[in-house]
Amino acid sequence: MASVLIPLAEGCEELEAVTMIDLLRRAGITVTTASLGHQTQLTASRQVGLVADTLLDTVLDDDFDMILLPGGQPGTDHLNNDHRVHALIKRLQQDNRYLAAICAAPMVLASAGVLEGKRATSYPGALDQSQWPTIEIGDDPVVIDGKILTSRGPGTAMDFALTIIELLSSRTTRDQVETSLVRP
Repeated sequence: MASVLIPLAEGCEELEAVTMIDLLRRAGITVTTASLGHQTQLTASRQVGLVADTLLDTVLDDDFDMILLPGGQPGTDHLNNDHRVHALIKRLQQDNRYLAAICAAPMVLASAGVLEGKRATSYPGALDQSQWPTIEIGDDPVVIDGKILTSRGPGTAMDFALTIIELLSSRTTRDQVETSLVRP
């Protein structure tokens, strides 16, 4: 069974975080949410309280198939300013694992140096072409370039999660989860 680490920072985008956690768990994927702070409780960008499974420090050496970064502000800035998050991204890339980010969080992947020469998407303006000239920045809802997945924002969270399910599990599992959601 695939395993995914979702680091949660104060001010993350709750719609993205909860959608991804919920859908991946519906698919039977092992999801570990880890708070960057010193307690598992945190407040998301719209003042929604979230409770992480654990603290990031307790899972730093654990093995994951993917790291999945929710966006939102100031959550993305907190992720980007955390050396542990950058170290995890680089370790997973070296281990040929998946890296995924949505909304403003592709900026964290860019800052970690893993988007060089890659295609990516993000929330409008989060990745500025003049600042990141080696990244091919587009506006597709979901972009996959090798083992790196990016998505635009809260409105694409469900499609992003379903894409991840298909990638880490199967098309059949994705279809089962999507059918149970009664999507049009």
